[in-house]
Amino acid sequence: MDSLTQIVLGAAVGEAALGKKVGNKAMLWGAIAGTIPDLDVLSKFFVDNVTANEWHRGFSHSILFSILAAPVFGWLVTKLYKNKEADWKDWTKLMFLGLFTHPILDAFTTWGTQLFWPFAYKLSFRNIFVIDPLYTLPFLVLVIAAMFYKRTNPKRRKLNNLGLVISSLYILLTLILQRNASYNFWISLENQHIAYKEIQTRPTPMNSILWAANVETEDAFLIGYHSFFDDDDTIDFTSFPKNHHLLGDMVKDPLIPRLVALSEGWYTIEKTNNKTYFNDLRFGQLGVDEEASRFVFSYELYYEDGKLKAKERERDMKEASPMLKKLFSRILGEKAP
Repeated sequence: MDSLTQIVLGAAVGEAALGKKVGNKAMLWGAIAGTIPDLDVLSKFFVDNVTANEWHRGFSHSILFSILAAPVFGWLVTKLYKNKEADWKDWTKLMFLGLFTHPILDAFTTWGTQLFWPFAYKLSFRNIFVIDPLYTLPFLVLVIAAMFYKRTNPKRRKLNNLGLVISSLYILLTLILQRNASYNFWISLENQHIAYKEIQTRPTPMNSILWAANVETEDAFLIGYHSFFDDDDTIDFTSFPKNHHLLGDMVKDPLIPRLVALSEGWYTIEKTNNKTYFNDLRFGQLGVDEEASRFVFSYELYYEDGKLKAKERERDMKEASPMLKKLFSRILGEKAP
C-alpha cells in the first residue's frame, strides 16, 4: 500500500499496543515502524531496475525481518527516553506489530509480498489497489481524532479500535467484491465460448467498484473490465498476442528468465519503432479502455557493450488527468462506444 496508508496503520497498531502507557509516542513510533519495510525502494539508487523490483517487498517484508528487527529497534527507542513508562519488551512488541502488519496489508495488493522469505513464494490476494481512499481516509480521520484525547481517556482507544475494525471490514468487503467480479468474468468467458488457461482478477486504481481481469489463452492474453454499475453482464475482452517468439536470441540471456519470474509469466513482447519491450501485465494498462495499449510496467530491452539490459519505460504524467476522467466514467458503468 501507499506510504500514507502504512503510516496510518502503523500509528493505529502502535496506539493499540502501547497507547495507554506512552500516549502519542506510541502512534509516532508505530507510524515509523510502518514505513520501515518500504525503505527497500532505496535500492533503486544502487542497482538496476530489474534487481530493484526483484528485491522490493522481499526480505524487509518478511516475518523473519520483523522478528529480527523488532528487538533492535525496540532497544534503540528505549535509549531515547529516560523515563520508565515503557520498557524494552513494550517497545519491541510495538515495533514488531508495526513491522509485521505492513507486509500483511501489502499481501492484499497485486504486487503481493514475500512474507515467507527466503522462500520465493509471493503472497498476493489482489483484492485492493495500492491506493484506496475508502480504506485510508476513514481510518486516517479516526486515528487523528484519537490523538486529541489523553492516553487515559477511553474514547481514545474506542476511536482507534474503530479505525482498525472499519479498515479490516473494508478489506473483507473487497474480497467479497472480488469474488463477485470474478464470477461475472467466468460467466462472460463461458458465454463467449472462450477457452482459457488461467484468470486473475484485480481492482482498478483507487476503487473497488471497477475490476479488471487478465485472462491467459493459448497464444494471447485477454484483458476485460467489469463495473458493478454496468447495465449488462457482457464483458468485452481486448486481446494482446503473447509474441514471445519476438525475443529471438534474447531468450537465451539470463535476464529473460528473471523478467519472466518477476512477471509470474504474465507478459507479452512488443516491437515498436525497432525497439523491443517486455510488458508485465499483472498491473494492467495505462487506461481502462480498448485504446489503452501501454502497460504500467514495461521494460525496454536493449544491448549495451554486448550485454542485454532492461530499463523501465517512462510514463508521461501529462496523461494522468484524462486517464482519471476515463477511469471515473468507466467506474460509473459508461463503456466506450
